[in-house]
Amino acid sequence: MATSSTVRFNKDDQPEFFQVLRNRVNQHFSDKGITKYGDSRMVFKTVFMVTLYTAPLILMLSGLIQATWAIVLMWLLMSMGMSGIGFSVMHDANHGAYSSNPKVNSILGGILNFVGGYHINWKIQHNVLHHSYTNVHEHDEDIDKGIFRLSPDQEHKPFYRFQIIYAPILYGMMTIFWLVAKDFLQTRDYHKRGLLKAQGVSYGSAMTYVVLLKIAYVAITLILPIMVLPLAWWQTLLCFLMMHFISGLFLALVFQGAHVLEETHFFKTDEHGSVENSWAVHQLKTTANFANGRHFFGWFIGGLNHQVEHHLFPNICHIHYPDIAPIVKATAEEYGIPYYEHPTFLAALRSHFRMLYKLGNNQYERQLAA
Repeated sequence: MATSSTVRFNKDDQPEFFQVLRNRVNQHFSDKGITKYGDSRMVFKTVFMVTLYTAPLILMLSGLIQATWAIVLMWLLMSMGMSGIGFSVMHDANHGAYSSNPKVNSILGGILNFVGGYHINWKIQHNVLHHSYTNVHEHDEDIDKGIFRLSPDQEHKPFYRFQIIYAPILYGMMTIFWLVAKDFLQTRDYHKRGLLKAQGVSYGSAMTYVVLLKIAYVAITLILPIMVLPLAWWQTLLCFLMMHFISGLFLALVFQGAHVLEETHFFKTDEHGSVENSWAVHQLKTTANFANGRHFFGWFIGGLNHQVEHHLFPNICHIHYPDIAPIVKATAEEYGIPYYEHPTFLAALRSHFRMLYKLGNNQYERQLAA
């Protein structure tokens, strides 16, 4: 289980790199006379993604959609809307990068609560644990999955050799797991570790909020369609599960395709809780970009194909990542720091699944030893 203790990064490891990079990025925004936050493009994207999720549900519940094929299509569109909200709206908002107004970020970050999640738990796992301790064994919860071996420092178990086979299935069940179990487990766990308190939330209020949110979500998104749609209850349930499976698989592959790769590095702390690199160098060694030339794809997934830029500057709205990426890459090369990138999303996925195979079969360790 990931710990909540602080990892000590090496402040003597090229401290000038991030100072120079930050100054250059700041100069970019100063020269352009633009804000680091979102603009009208984010407003349009927010309306688009929310509509993509809510309009099909409204059309179905209103009775305007009756044909079975059309109903299935509506659930497919909802899966895309659900993914888009996660990638492009709540992600920036919960990083405080959507708007300079904290209230706007809070409201739009909370939109996660209406697609089956709980924003406080997400912020702890993603902002606090993943972004702070990327690919650090027993600290980054994104690689601390008992059913998967996503780090060479994780103890090997015989069933991991099959993870390349069952990974896509379990990836697709990710948001279902969030809905029925994960938020409850995380709320309890984060309370015990003092992480809820650090967010200014009590255990009682958090658990009450989670319970009420889940009830409301299931009532509106599953029970009501079962009552209204001209399908058997099990057919509607299958559509609901299909929506979650597609969204969960898409979300998981985008995030895994940026960190659990053949070229990215994995770390564990020493007896003093330290790792070898500075925080910024660590982010570059543990993160990779993909499909940076695919503009619509990058638009839809909220700039998360620019994971390097996102990890270095999570407080900058993703619409600016393509513009600052050349600055980041050039500065990294200037200081001899790796800047990992794959030309396509498919290339990143190939690397990810090759890595799953190697970790599952202990080949990664043998490769390093050779």
